Amino acid sequence: MGRITEDLIRRNAEHNDCVIFSLEELSLHQQEIERLEHIDKWCRDLKILYLQNNLIGKIENVSKLKRLEYLNLALNNIEKIENLEGCEGLTKLDLTVNFIGELSSIKTLQHNIHLKELFLMGNPCADFDGYRQFVVATLQQLKWLDGKEIERSERIQALQNFPVIEQQIGEQERAYCLRRAKDKEEAQRNLREEEGNEAKGRSYPGFEGWSPFSVESKDHIQAPEGQEGECNQKKFKDSEDDLEFWNKPSLFTPESRLETLRHMEKQRKDQEKLRLDFSLKDDEKRNQIILDLAVYRYMDTSLIDVDVQPTYVRVMVKGKPFQLVLPAEVKPDGSSAKRSQTTGHLVICMPKVDGVITGWRQTSKPGESTLDSSREHTNQRSKQIEKLEVDPSKHSFPDVANIVQEKKHRPRRVQSEPKITASEEDPDFEDNPEVPPLI
Repeated sequence: MGRITEDLIRRNAEHNDCVIFSLEELSLHQQEIERLEHIDKWCRDLKILYLQNNLIGKIENVSKLKRLEYLNLALNNIEKIENLEGCEGLTKLDLTVNFIGELSSIKTLQHNIHLKELFLMGNPCADFDGYRQFVVATLQQLKWLDGKEIERSERIQALQNFPVIEQQIGEQERAYCLRRAKDKEEAQRNLREEEGNEAKGRSYPGFEGWSPFSVESKDHIQAPEGQEGECNQKKFKDSEDDLEFWNKPSLFTPESRLETLRHMEKQRKDQEKLRLDFSLKDDEKRNQIILDLAVYRYMDTSLIDVDVQPTYVRVMVKGKPFQLVLPAEVKPDGSSAKRSQTTGHLVICMPKVDGVITGWRQTSKPGESTLDSSREHTNQRSKQIEKLEVDPSKHSFPDVANIVQEKKHRPRRVQSEPKITASEEDPDFEDNPEVPPLI
C-alpha cells in the first residue's frame, strides 16, 4: 500500500522544480494511498489537490490548507464528510463514488462559505429520497450540485419542505448504518478466515531447496519429477483460487475494495516469485550447448539481457538474474540468442571451445609457412641497394629525366631502408642549392 512521503511529493512537483513548500498544485492520484497525511505541514500554499482513485478512508490533515480551492477525493473509501472547516478558500469539492452514507455530515460544509460546487454522485446517500433537496437546503452557498446548476426556485422549495425531508433522510441514514454495521462484521469474519487459510498454505512443501538461479551440473539439467509435479499442482491451485475469487459475488464496500487490491497485490508478488522453466542440453553433433529458457511469450525483448561467458551464462529478465554454470567451456563471441516465434522462449546456442581450438591449429601451419617465405623475400629485396645515377658530363646541373631506377616494376619501399644522407657518404660533398631534391 502507498503512503504520502516527501519523496513522492517531490517526484510529483517537477513543474515547481521539486520545491514543495511553495507548491500550489499537487496530483497524487492512483497511488494506492490509504491515509491522508503530512500535506498540511509540507505544502501550506496548495490551491489544487488531486487525490482521486486511492484508498483514503477518512478526510484529515488538510484543515491548515487555508488557500485550498479545489479538492478532488473521487473514487476513495470515504464514509463521512469532516475536517474541512479550516479550508477557508475551498470553492469546489469532488467526492464522487465514495461510500458516504451519513448525508447529515454535509452540515460541516456550512463553514466553507466560498464553496460553490459539490459532487456526491455515486455515493449511497445519493440514492436517498429527498437527497438533492436536503443538500440544496442545507448548503445555501452552493451554486452547482453534481454538475447541475441550482435554480433559485429549487432552493425556495427545498427550504419550504426541509423539516419533512430532514426527517426522511434521518430514517434512511439509520437504516443504512445498520446494514453497514452488518457488512463490516461479515468483512472482518471473511478476513479472519482468509488469514487462517493463508497460514495453512505457508506449510506447503516444494521448492525451498531448489533454485534455478545457481546450478552446476554436467548432465541434462532439469527439475526433479516430484518437484515439477508439485509446482504444476500449485500453479493449477492458484489459478483455481483466482477464478473463484473473481466469480464470487461481493458488495461494493470499502472492505471489498481493499480485499480486491490485496488480492491483486498478492498475484503481482506471486508472478515476481515464479521461476522460469528451462532446459540445458549438449548438442554433440554441432558441438555446442543449447539453453532453452521459457520466458513469458508476450514479454518485450528489450527487457531481456543475455551475457555469455566461457564458464557460465547469465540472463537478466526484467532486471532479475537467471544464471547457470555451464558443463563445458564455450566461446562467447560465437554464441547466439533468439526468441522462438511460437512459444516466445529464449534459445541460446553456445559453441564449445574445443572444436574451435582444433580448427585454429589446423589452419595455423600453412599460415606460418607463408609468413616465413614472405620474410625471406623481404630480406632478399633489402639486400639489393637501389642507387641514383647522374650523368657526369652534365657537370653540376644534372638532367633529372636521366634519373631512373634499376627495376621499374618493383615498388620502392622508402620506409624499409634507412635514410643515408650525402654528408655521410662523402665528407667533401658540397650541396648545390640550385639542384632540385631527389624524390
